[in-house]
Amino acid sequence: MATADLVISSTRVVTPEGLRPGAVVISDGVIRAIRPPGDPMDSRRRVDVGDAVVMPGGVDTHVHVNEPGRTEWEGFETATRAAAAGGITTIVDMPLNSLPVTTTAAALDQKRRAAEGKCTIDVAAWGGVVPGNGGQLEPLWRAGVLGFKCFMVPSGIPEFGHLTEADLRPAMTALGKWGAALLVHSESPEPIARATQAARAGDPRRYGTYLASRPPEAELEAIGLVLSLAAETGCRVHIVHLSAAGALRALRRAKAQGRPVTVETCPHYLSFAAEDVADGATAFKCAPPIRGAANREALWEGLASGTIDFIASDHSPCPPALKRPETGDFFEAWGGIASLEVELAATWTGARARGHSLADLARWHAEAPARLAGLGHKGRIAVGGDADLVVFEPDSTVTVDPAALHQRHHHSVYASRELFGRVRQTFLRGVCVFDDGSFPRPPQGRWLQREAA
Repeated sequence: MATADLVISSTRVVTPEGLRPGAVVISDGVIRAIRPPGDPMDSRRRVDVGDAVVMPGGVDTHVHVNEPGRTEWEGFETATRAAAAGGITTIVDMPLNSLPVTTTAAALDQKRRAAEGKCTIDVAAWGGVVPGNGGQLEPLWRAGVLGFKCFMVPSGIPEFGHLTEADLRPAMTALGKWGAALLVHSESPEPIARATQAARAGDPRRYGTYLASRPPEAELEAIGLVLSLAAETGCRVHIVHLSAAGALRALRRAKAQGRPVTVETCPHYLSFAAEDVADGATAFKCAPPIRGAANREALWEGLASGTIDFIASDHSPCPPALKRPETGDFFEAWGGIASLEVELAATWTGARARGHSLADLARWHAEAPARLAGLGHKGRIAVGGDADLVVFEPDSTVTVDPAALHQRHHHSVYASRELFGRVRQTFLRGVCVFDDGSFPRPPQGRWLQREAA
């Protein structure tokens, strides 16, 4: 083997075959070999991290960067620095809440140009499906989006309308012909409208009042429709941010029948419980909502069984004022939780307490989401893949200090929470982009697009 650019050695390397000692040999940004740590090999640089774990860089397929147009909420520079600090080496940006929304090829080009020179890690994009943009789907697909996202309930912004069954069927038929995945915010508006009308009589500062307005039935009804249309059209569907564990039975049955469906949940659904959300604590508002403790444990069981395929952050930041802290009104507050920088640690904290392994963590945050996105060169420590690596200390604890986070706004539902798992270093294609609190290189990230485009 020719002289390597870099060799990273550890007593614990997470590979597809499991956890083992290894030396990851890197040249030109690609993993060339995984050798026993003591093997002699020529390299320009060697890094021995001892007992710290070397894991594949995380792939987060559910991130709202909001640039261009709403960079006062978040942006490519701040989002990708937060991701790198949290061990995430690739993000896929959602088609909202930027302005314009990514529902045309021209808007995708604007987003790509907005990202130039700002990204610490790699970035790709989903296209959007909204009423009336059927003619734009093929141009977006040809322009390199990794797939498409839609809402079945109002999204919260007027620029990104939601789809009815009559809208979904032709869109899914077209996407099915191309092999494109449709990511679906699966809540039906009718159960929410009925529940909200009743809930409005309650105290808007009580989390239970808001929770009652987004009942599990909204998710179950929408997921049932999506699964039926997937069987009819052959379209690959992905259920984003599953909150209602009651849907697991239908999803498990659909998978057993061979339907093309995958599922994600989020760290906040696995970390928090409705019973613990204080009155007026609008930072916890998201949609679908954080449900009860028994529901949380059922989601963990869904992950363990494989019914839920992976975890994504649904990083959805906003300026603090939009959370309405002065009133604590859950109905008026913006719904979204920002967690890019803490998602690995938050998941690992809950996973280790329930007997899960580092291999599980890598599968949920790297390998499985990379598979959804069609990024075969990401998400695994394997020969031929990108050398996107994280040096992770699984037994170290960190206390979340919002002021130290690298996202645009320094507020977090994880504030003061002690989490297991410290990211020591993050490497993108063999280049260290995060090193123990600092960013030692100019932005190294690339804009990724569908490989077959």
